[in-house]
Amino acid sequence: MPPTLASLVHHSALKLTVRAGEGHLDAPVRWAHASELADPVPYMEGGELLLITALKLDAEDPQAMRRYVKRLAGAGVVGLGFAVGVHYPDVPKALLDAATEAELPLIEVPRRTPFLAISKAVSAAIAAEQYRAVTAGFAAQRELTKQALSAGPEGLLLALAGQVDGWAALYDASGAVVASAPDWSTRRAARLTADVERLRERPAPASSVVAGAEDRVELHSLGTGRRPRAALAVGTASTLGTAERYAVHSAIALLTLTTERSRSLHAAEQRIGAAVLRMLLAGEPDHARTVAGDLYGGLLDAPFRLIVAEVASASAARVRVGAAAAAASASASASGEGAAEAGPGSASAAVRAAVADASAGGDPLAALVDVVEAAAARSGEALLVVPYGERLVLLVVDGGSGVRACAEYAAALEAGRGTSGRGPAASGEEAELVMGLSAPAGPIAAATAYKQAEQALSVARRRGRALVEHEELAAGSVLPLLADDAVRAFADGLLRALHEHDATGRGDLVASLRAWLSRHGQWDAAAADLGVHRHTLRYRMRRVEEILGRSLDDPDVRMELWLSLKATSMGSD
Repeated sequence: MPPTLASLVHHSALKLTVRAGEGHLDAPVRWAHASELADPVPYMEGGELLLITALKLDAEDPQAMRRYVKRLAGAGVVGLGFAVGVHYPDVPKALLDAATEAELPLIEVPRRTPFLAISKAVSAAIAAEQYRAVTAGFAAQRELTKQALSAGPEGLLLALAGQVDGWAALYDASGAVVASAPDWSTRRAARLTADVERLRERPAPASSVVAGAEDRVELHSLGTGRRPRAALAVGTASTLGTAERYAVHSAIALLTLTTERSRSLHAAEQRIGAAVLRMLLAGEPDHARTVAGDLYGGLLDAPFRLIVAEVASASAARVRVGAAAAAASASASASGEGAAEAGPGSASAAVRAAVADASAGGDPLAALVDVVEAAAARSGEALLVVPYGERLVLLVVDGGSGVRACAEYAAALEAGRGTSGRGPAASGEEAELVMGLSAPAGPIAAATAYKQAEQALSVARRRGRALVEHEELAAGSVLPLLADDAVRAFADGLLRALHEHDATGRGDLVASLRAWLSRHGQWDAAAADLGVHRHTLRYRMRRVEEILGRSLDDPDVRMELWLSLKATSMGSD
């Protein structure tokens, strides 16, 4: 404990006597300061024991003393020491009455006790307290380190709670409680999830204080990167002392070490993951399982999905969005239930922060890895992440947290693109993330799953989507693919001569061709749809053949014409 007025009064060498304010002697003394100024308040910080001889004070004037004492108390001075036998043989009654009225401790200092002795006693007590705090801090550091090595984060939190006489909790990047101590603190820690999410949105390292009716909680971010990987909460009944502060700082350092993997370990794991992926794609699942070992072996024991992600040019992707949006929406709705079920409003704070970081110039692929790794860690799932050229390949458990995290991240990305005010006409080459998701597969079919993910990635890039599942392609329609600019250009070129013919008013060849093809070449049915005689329709189809220089008896020609008609009609809708 820091020195108090009571400890100074009980100091046998000082011989101090309390003359007023006996009920406030437990106030801590930050320093002892001698001043004979008539108004020393501008030079006070609060917490001082002010020592005076009343050299420049009219200590016998009641009104002057009342104003003097009132200003001292208002400035946070905890006590007033008056030296008797210097200018006044005893404490003046006016000063004594003013101190009593203001309940400011007034201490009589005998003539034989120099002010310097009081200052030395305060300084020695403060130094002793600081030494005790440092010693206790080192002891706490040793205990916390021991618990971290033997019992992990849970043991460390329990030891920290004991050190601060309160509670402690560890949160992951999403704000979910990972561990807490003692057991009763779990509910209290869970109520701070929103505060932890707000803390994560600030650059690391960051901290904040949440003052509640029941306790005072300090929140600290953990991690060495731009985005914190975890957070520590410490709840106490009052402000932390010096020793407790040392313990908290030690816990922050130890927890950062446990949550941040070393770069060399991460690089080694990536090399193993790359080897496992190459073996799977080469059709060597047994060798892949052997290399995976305990690190990734469990991932190969159940159905998994492959995700291929890359960064595409935003301006190139947006050119296709206007033409393909309606068709892609129809295809997605036709695919039924899929992995991408998360709506933009359901994005967690961790996902929103990752999207914001990527939008602000960060690495979109790194942000995706952070989101998926955090989700997999919370559910205890294995995860394989491999940089593959300019792409990123993720192997995740089918139906697991990794797939859901990708879907949530994609939904948040598309929501951000839709509300950012950047339309198809926007300029620039901003980087936007696109992902392709394979169907569920096993180790034997890994190569097929990779091809499926590549196909879905190509469609995602073409449609301006953040994520496309391969199952969407099979369950949807081929028609949305006709929205491609190259297909539209081919269709316009193939049908241009017919449109120019119709523009002269010499016949409706395009409408007749569409009706005839839709009726599979049935003359009577197509003529009835057009309201013309079948001989008229036959004449028109001969004119189509003459103008195009192609035979309608060729099934390939009929297919090209039908798809061209569909492509041009989609573009005009």
